[in-house]
Amino acid sequence: MNAKKENIDENKHPEKPDFPRRLFWEFRYDQMDWDKAYRTVIGRIVERGTEKDWEEMLSYYGKDKVVETLKNEITYLSDHAIRLVKERLGIEPEELRSYIRKQSLPKHWR
Repeated sequence: MNAKKENIDENKHPEKPDFPRRLFWEFRYDQMDWDKAYRTVIGRIVERGTEKDWEEMLSYYGKDKVVETLKNEITYLSDHAIRLVKERLGIEPEELRSYIRKQSLPKHWR
């Protein structure tokens, strides 16, 4: 039996991701439940994270979970973040709940 192979679980992620504390300044960083707070974390990384933070997010949550969350659960993203999602994940703005919501809100006249 190969002990190394037995210990590999591709669906498991590390206990705690390595995100910068500065992105979560208003939370008790060391006590965060990263799995329960996934919407907040994904939204924050997309809005303010570096490329390294994006890699960590995708590694920790998995691309499918990140894409699903962005499409169906996150209700606000800035225009800049929407562009990043398209560039980095190939998701069209029209597929994002935040974009659809933004389009349906009345605009102020100028």
